[in-house]
Amino acid sequence: MEFTTKVAVANNPWQLQVEDKYLLLGSCFSSNIAKKMEEYYFRVTSNPTGTLYNPISIAHHMFGSDVEEADVIIITFGTSWVYELDGKVVDNCQKRPANIFTRRRLTVDEIVNVWRPILEKNKNKRFIFTVSPIRHIKDGFHANQISKAILLQAIDELKEGMVTRVSYFPAYEIMLDELRDYRFYAEDMLHPNATAIEYLWERFRIKYMYAQSTADKMHKLHQLWLDKSHKIMHPESQEAKEFNSHIEYEYIQLKKQFHWI
Repeated sequence: MEFTTKVAVANNPWQLQVEDKYLLLGSCFSSNIAKKMEEYYFRVTSNPTGTLYNPISIAHHMFGSDVEEADVIIITFGTSWVYELDGKVVDNCQKRPANIFTRRRLTVDEIVNVWRPILEKNKNKRFIFTVSPIRHIKDGFHANQISKAILLQAIDELKEGMVTRVSYFPAYEIMLDELRDYRFYAEDMLHPNATAIEYLWERFRIKYMYAQSTADKMHKLHQLWLDKSHKIMHPESQEAKEFNSHIEYEYIQLKKQFHWI
């Protein structure tokens, strides 16, 4: 007997590697995934200029050394609503009066027309797009659904003809369907809680990191992270000294293979 409707997430044609360099930009889901990747010592840069929500603001930051050095770029669109000043989308209102801005919703074409040249320019990079599972309800649930639908359609159009290097991960669908119960939400009933984030990460890992060789590397690196994160109650004890020696040995051995850790 099934008690949930499972969102189908097939293995991606191309996989993520521990050795790759990653740039994650966008809404909170990117930050959550970045934190999980850091637990496995992936080389991650996450929202270096702060959290961004709409596709145009994120596009503004698709230039510079963080982008040039990345092998994989993971983008999370949060909303299609933007604030404009003098006809240009602003990335941060900087606590200025709301009445000086024009607030409007982007169209699918606007998003596609901005992002397709970025994808064309960065043909040597792989992209993963997601839509934030966090609902923006300031405008009401109906308006939130329209906003998310615009993002979903834009991503679908961006993927056309680029499946060998552009992928979509259905975080939004998994959260709202598989994890529709409120026990998977934080106290505000909008953000995913720790259990939901862990579940989304597991689905993400299965889709993009399913090779056994990758899994073996991740297991070793994650164990090192767990050991180094362990809080020792009696640091002067013989057991603690032996444990620290073990961690140091494992660290030295792994650093030979993963020099960046």
